[in-house]
Amino acid sequence: MNARTLIDLALFAAAGFVAQMIDGICSMGYGVSATSLLLSFGVSPAAASASVHTAEVVATGASAYSHWRVGNVIWAFAKKLLIPGAIGAIIGAYILTSIPGNVIKPFVAAYLLIMGIVIFVKAFRRRREQESHAQIIPLGLAGGFFDSIGGGGWGPIVAGTLIARGNSPRTTIGSVAFAEFFVTVASSATLLATIGVKNWIPIAGLAAGSLVAAPIAARLTGKIPTKPLMIFVALVIIALSVRTIFLAF
Repeated sequence: MNARTLIDLALFAAAGFVAQMIDGICSMGYGVSATSLLLSFGVSPAAASASVHTAEVVATGASAYSHWRVGNVIWAFAKKLLIPGAIGAIIGAYILTSIPGNVIKPFVAAYLLIMGIVIFVKAFRRRREQESHAQIIPLGLAGGFFDSIGGGGWGPIVAGTLIARGNSPRTTIGSVAFAEFFVTVASSATLLATIGVKNWIPIAGLAAGSLVAAPIAARLTGKIPTKPLMIFVALVIIALSVRTIFLAF
């Protein structure tokens, strides 16, 4: 392994670490963050997308395990999400091969922007946490579908919607992150079967960085108070949504 390869691996590992810290703390942003960083390193858009989806299997697996270990996961909650989420991801991945995701991204981003504002406003109101699992199946289907189509969106759509309803940010983020592993496996398997992956260096680097960050992010999620966590989640959603809308136009 030559020096250039080692440098590339280190850069991709750093990208994976940063992306997983963001995703692990608020259950959103891995795909957008990692893809943006890879593009800035000179990786082509197609290679970046395939690499991120493949590495995300390791990243979400580590995140799911870490959240489970620290008690952030409600199994009954996660179970309701993962099956419709996986189905939606498979459908979205197949459609992605024929319809550009950029056509749909602005509409998803507009919805997420509204959800981010709702969460931000609720963070400054006195609130009582209430578990609301209403319409969980269509929410999981939509989250998995748009995650495949747009290269990300499971966390913002699912976690963002559930937190806006009044669910506990800590257990919502943990449960959504746990279910995301199964959604990512379904999406990645479908993409691998259709477009394949050729370059292993970005995948290995992203996966390594994600493995290091996952347990750190999971522990931070459990220790951050509700109000700051909701503000952080809202700002991430708003920032990612505005960025997507800006790039679309």
